[in-house]
Amino acid sequence: MSKQFTMDDVKILHEDNSVLVVVKPQNIPSQADNSGDLDLLSLLKGYIKEKYNKPGEVYLGLVHRLDRPTGGVMVFAKNSKSAARLSQQIVDGVMQKKYLTTVLNCPKEQKGELVNYLKKNALTNNVYVATVGTTGAKRAELKYKVLESYHDAVSLLEVELGTGRSHQIRVQFQAIGCPVFGDVRYGGALSKGHNLALWAYSLSFDHPISKERMVFVAYPPQREPWVRFDVHKYLDVFKDSDDEGMPLFEKVQHSNLD
Repeated sequence: MSKQFTMDDVKILHEDNSVLVVVKPQNIPSQADNSGDLDLLSLLKGYIKEKYNKPGEVYLGLVHRLDRPTGGVMVFAKNSKSAARLSQQIVDGVMQKKYLTTVLNCPKEQKGELVNYLKKNALTNNVYVATVGTTGAKRAELKYKVLESYHDAVSLLEVELGTGRSHQIRVQFQAIGCPVFGDVRYGGALSKGHNLALWAYSLSFDHPISKERMVFVAYPPQREPWVRFDVHKYLDVFKDSDDEGMPLFEKVQHSNLD
């Protein structure tokens, strides 16, 4: 039985008249799908309707998505003008998304770029690497950096997408023999029983009205396999700590991890 998500499961990082920035929990759809399960977009619309006592249908624009098993930072638009401007930022490369993932094994190169042509099987919803020129195949690009490796059995990577293809990170790393931890669909069966270790940790964009550069960071869940690594060492540059030294979710003004 699927978990019944509520707003208690959603962390709100920022909200104003134009945008709503939240941390998407893992295993909730970004928008309604064939499962019929409650999705994040509908959950947030309900939150806005109740909080502001809005009559009728609530507008909330979905400008980008995360796969159901992937968690992390997402921005939603609270009006059509903001939705259009944020969508254009995606097209222009102004909006930047960075991911953390843990993969089985360790890539041969500590830092590199993966380029493949991916095609989706509409019947199985699986994506696979195709040859150049295959009808319907789309070019997929990403850059990665190995941050840590645990005995070469599991490795922590930072990933930045050059394209936004379905299941892109999962399929491209599986293709080099490094499936994402917990990804039973694409070769991570050795880590079966765990959530997919793929987390959208950083999102940056220009505010659609004020033009202020906004950067948001969310730490991955403190559970297996993330706990094998000193994630704070790489992300603490983005935050202050509370009195107990726990990471705070917050808006920051810089996103360079180098």
